[in-house]
Parts: sequence; structure tokens; C-alpha cells
Amino acid sequence: MDNRKIFEELLGNIEIPRFVKLQSTAKEAILSEPFQAAYLTVKNNPSYQKVSKNSSIAITAGSREISNLPEILLGIIKALKEKGAKPFIIAAMGSHGGATADGQVRVLESYGITEERLGVPIKATMDTMEIGKTSLGESVHLNRIAVLSDYILPVGRIKAHTDFRGKVESGIMKMLAIGLGNQYGASVCHKLGFPNMGDSIWRFGNVIIDNANILMGVGIVENNEHQTVLVEAISAENITKREPELLHYSKSLLPRIPYDNIDILLVQRFGKDISGAGMDPNVTGRSCNIGEFWPNAEKIGVFDLTAASEGNAIGIGNADAITSKIFSQIDFNPMYINSITCRDSAGVRIPVVMETEELVVKYLIHMCIRRDATINPFIVWIKDTTSLKELFVSEALFNRSPKPLNYEILSCPSYPHVNAQGQLLMEEN
Repeated sequence: MDNRKIFEELLGNIEIPRFVKLQSTAKEAILSEPFQAAYLTVKNNPSYQKVSKNSSIAITAGSREISNLPEILLGIIKALKEKGAKPFIIAAMGSHGGATADGQVRVLESYGITEERLGVPIKATMDTMEIGKTSLGESVHLNRIAVLSDYILPVGRIKAHTDFRGKVESGIMKMLAIGLGNQYGASVCHKLGFPNMGDSIWRFGNVIIDNANILMGVGIVENNEHQTVLVEAISAENITKREPELLHYSKSLLPRIPYDNIDILLVQRFGKDISGAGMDPNVTGRSCNIGEFWPNAEKIGVFDLTAASEGNAIGIGNADAITSKIFSQIDFNPMYINSITCRDSAGVRIPVVMETEELVVKYLIHMCIRRDATINPFIVWIKDTTSLKELFVSEALFNRSPKPLNYEILSCPSYPHVNAQGQLLMEEN
């Protein structure tokens, strides 16, 4: 008897519930022309006057999928070229991309960041140069190509980090300290662990701002639907003041699952392009490093790994069960390199592996002990942690509470269709 049949028999008495489809009706602010916004904010920044003819300017691009990033980069490039500068893109993603220059360029290509599209060179190196020391005597290194350019222009999405809290989290200073620090910078900033990460980035970032030729930073803020809300150029001397303010604003826009104290959270897609942890703990409410919080799901199941992750499933340790499909997609080399760099062993622990999506759900229902979830389980099912515009909730959860504010009902309760591969498919009705 194969494994699938064994577990189908063991879990045969578990019934997958009916689901109701909900859609958010909240109106989110959206930046209608990110290209133009990037172009104008760079041109209008006082530091723009420093740019001269033939200035070589390293513009950073990282390993996260940022909405409209190619258009934003094009706007920045246009502004710099109008001053006669020679901008180029520099891969800035710590140890991601397998900690190789070629791997990092491939990551950028997967996001549409290519020389053909942007009209400028794309460069990458894992070599670094020391540019100073922190107040604790730590050596601060920066990407060699960036250091040797006339100016550096870091571009970062400012948001809550998945594994630590601090004055700054994900954003411009992290792009400088870890992104442009390459393998070295990522490793040394993670040396003291995630509880101290915010302080490490602050120390290293300040040294880089003081000692490197930073032209300005460009911060990007997105709403809870992964849409661009703000693109703002910040002079180097103002980054330490302005970035914390934009982080506070970004946190006010975080997507939030509209139910608390649920039995199970199902996540259809998991990946590095979605979140550094594969699925954003700020949404799932579970982090190996921070703990558990809203929506306080007892169990989490994940169905698929994105192609852009290139097999790096770090963060999968936050799940309780995954499909065999995900397991077969994992490339342990880049995942373990990432783990070693950020000193995160919990995030790469492999959850229970079930053959199909159907078995993942049945297993999780059976394993809930906070309440008997075999009868009327409370389940939320999302596409991924950047896509909460539409979601499915189990009938029992829908009936437990009033309809969430700013959500409308798109379907009657219905059972998911289970195909021959054990995938769960919801028909629109």
C-alpha cells in the first residue's frame, strides 16, 4: 500500500468543510504613476544637484518582489540620465541567489529587471571592501562595485520585518547593511541573532551613511494589496529620521486576516518573492523568532512553492504540514546557505509532509487540540500573504462571527472539488 492510500484510510473519517468566499471592499490608496513619481521625487530632492556628467551611480535592486519595481527604477534612471550621469543596477541581496553573482542576477531577471528593459548595465559581485567600524568595533563591509562608484542610491521597500522589531526593519538601511553587505554583511548582522537584528542594522547602516558616498535613498511603501502607495527620495542625512516614520506608516497599511482564534490557516503559495520568510509572519501570526499573535492559528498548512524562490523554502518551519509537491521543490543548498547566513535553524525545519492538499487539510483538522476541529473547523484559506483581497473561510467560522467589516460575500457555502492529484479547487458560484 502506498503512502497516500495509508493516510487516506487513516484520515478517511475527516471531512473537509464547505467554504464561503469573501472579498474586501476597502478602498486602498494607490499611486497611479509610479514611474513618474520616482522620476519627480529624485529630481526634486536637494541631493539631485550633486549629480554631475558621467557620475557613476549604483542603484540597488534586491531579492524581493516589489510592485512596479522596474517602472520605479526606470523613473530613477531617467532622472539621473538627464544630468548626464551613468547609472547602473547593482544586485543587493546579501546571500540570496545562492550567494553568487550570477545567481543574484538571475533573481533580478525573474522580476523583469534586465539590461534590455532598463537600458543600463546590471552588475553583481560578492566581493566587499571595509569602509569603517561600528561603535562596538565591528568591521563594516560594502559591495566592492558600489564602493568604487561615484554614488550609491539604495532603493528599498519599507515595511515590518518578518523576524525582528526595531527603529528600522525592512527598508533602506537594511538594504545598505545587509543587501550591499553581501554574504559578509548578512552574516555579521545576523551574528547576534534576530532579537538583536534591529540594533545591528541601525549600527551598520549609520556607519555606511557616514562613510560611503550615498547620494540619497528611495523608499517604497505598499498597501495591503501589494500595490504601490508611496515612492519618496530621502537625502542621505535624513534617512535615519525619515525611514522610521515611513515604517510606522507602512505598518498601518499591513494586511490583516479578518478573524482571530482560528483552527487552521491554509496558504496556497509560499516563496521568497512573497516574503523573506516565504509567508509573512506579520500576516500569518506565527514566527519562529517573534512568537504567535493574531490570527492565532493553531495549525498552518502550505500547498505550493513559487518558481521565483528557486527552491529556497526558508521559513517553511513556520508551517505544521506541507504537500509532497513543496518538498520535492526544495533545493537544500540555497535554503541552508540562507539559514547559515541568518543563523535561523528553526525556519528550515521540515514540517509533516502529506502527499496531497486534501491530506494536508485532513491531517491538520485531526491534529487540532485546542478544540475539536473535526466538527465545524474554523479555517481561513488565502492565496498568499500579499493577497488578502479575496479569501475563503470555512462555513463554521463564517457562522461564528458577524461578517467582517469591509468584506462582502462572493459565494454561497460550497465544498472544494478534489481532483485526481488531491488538489483542492474552489468553483466560482
